[in-house]
Amino acid sequence: MIIETIILWIGVLILLSIIASKISEHFMLPALLLFLAIGMLAGSEGIGGVYFDDPGLAKSIGVISLILIIFSGGLSTEWKAVRPMFVQGLLLATLGVMLTAVVVGVFAVYILKFTLLEGLLLGSIVSSTDAAAVFSVLRSRKISLKGYLKPLLEFESGSNDPMAVFLTVGCLSILTNPQDSLISLFPLFILNMGMGFMLGYIMSRVSIYIINTIKLEYEGLYLVLTIGLILFTYSLTTLLKGNGFLAVYFLGLLLNKDDFVQKRSISRFYDGIGWLMQIVMFLTLGLLVFPSQIIPIMPQGLLLAIILMFVARPVAVFLCLKPFKFTLPEKAMISWVGLRGAVPIVLATFPLLEGIPQANTIFNIVFFVTLTSVLIQGSSIHIVSKLFGVDTPIDVQKKYPIRFEQTEGIDLSLADMFVPYNSDFVGKTLSAINMPPKALIVLISRDENFIVPNGSTVLEGGDVLLVLANETDRNVIQSRLSLVPDKDK
Repeated sequence: MIIETIILWIGVLILLSIIASKISEHFMLPALLLFLAIGMLAGSEGIGGVYFDDPGLAKSIGVISLILIIFSGGLSTEWKAVRPMFVQGLLLATLGVMLTAVVVGVFAVYILKFTLLEGLLLGSIVSSTDAAAVFSVLRSRKISLKGYLKPLLEFESGSNDPMAVFLTVGCLSILTNPQDSLISLFPLFILNMGMGFMLGYIMSRVSIYIINTIKLEYEGLYLVLTIGLILFTYSLTTLLKGNGFLAVYFLGLLLNKDDFVQKRSISRFYDGIGWLMQIVMFLTLGLLVFPSQIIPIMPQGLLLAIILMFVARPVAVFLCLKPFKFTLPEKAMISWVGLRGAVPIVLATFPLLEGIPQANTIFNIVFFVTLTSVLIQGSSIHIVSKLFGVDTPIDVQKKYPIRFEQTEGIDLSLADMFVPYNSDFVGKTLSAINMPPKALIVLISRDENFIVPNGSTVLEGGDVLLVLANETDRNVIQSRLSLVPDKDK
């Protein structure tokens, strides 16, 4: 196949995937399901007839895609929202993943006649959840989740992939090296996760310093710079026996916590890159699968999918969250929002490359379980959230006709300031607020309209002020706006 034909196929498949993402909004399904379907249709047993049977290449594409997807997930996660749920999310992302793997692994022994270690390998592969799948469904139905449910699920889904990778690699190591044991994995676990956390933190500080001090002439080079920092962080951590995926996730999470040069454009860039990598990865995995090999294992796959959704995931969630004050409906919702995504399918290529006896069966089972999870759970999340009474209207961010980009030497940023209806400043002019010297009210949003303010502009209750200021001044302004009239005067 000549290079032009390959490029043509890539372009066509990407365009079809974009169209599919739009279609998925109307059918309440994660776009990844349609991405996989397009890959399967383009494959050797589909209408496209493209033969692709290279697990090694699929794994390489998957790993590179996951590095950028996981970083993008961390960069889009607000640390302030995650911080109250850090311990709970960390438990779900580590102990919860392990419990899920064990429960599925034990059932796999009886259902598939696997050895215990082969069952644990299968359980490890399907043990992590997919944040992109979960929240694409929630956004398509314009719903969100109450309280801390959404940040908890965001953090868990974004940070539990490294544990699944560790368990998968550990089980494979024991299968291929019988002299190893499960006990030998514990010191490796401490090193793996500890190094991931440490280097993720160190590289976030290094990255902030480099980005803010290098003063590049061309804005586009900042995007290239961050790609280099991401790949360096992953590879260095992996070479030092740490968890590169964990390091990359915390690199993104901690970068989002701070201000840095070109932050807005970098965030938008990685939002797009994240989607592109998902499309590339899902199309590749769809091409890799042979539907004729899926059909014979469907009964066992369906049974394992049911066990994963209704036994393994709930057991893990309820045990991990037992010490915390979550209601029964909240725990049930967290259990149900456990969609499997691309990571299990990528991990399922690992046994294929190692050549273990049950590798083909594991890959096909994992693929079917993922599809079943996305189809059943993905299409019912909005119904289940209403049933459990934990849904709430999604918070739609106001779009302003103005943007501010962080640059060197400026610690200012744009933020919304709400004027309460009982504020002491309602009916008064902007000059009455006595703004801090370095703060500026750029725009006022009122009744779906925008007002360019000046000192004589009169405030109304419900106004949203777009304020350019540093964090200290923003707190001062918001506290002044929150003052209520003294009735004794």
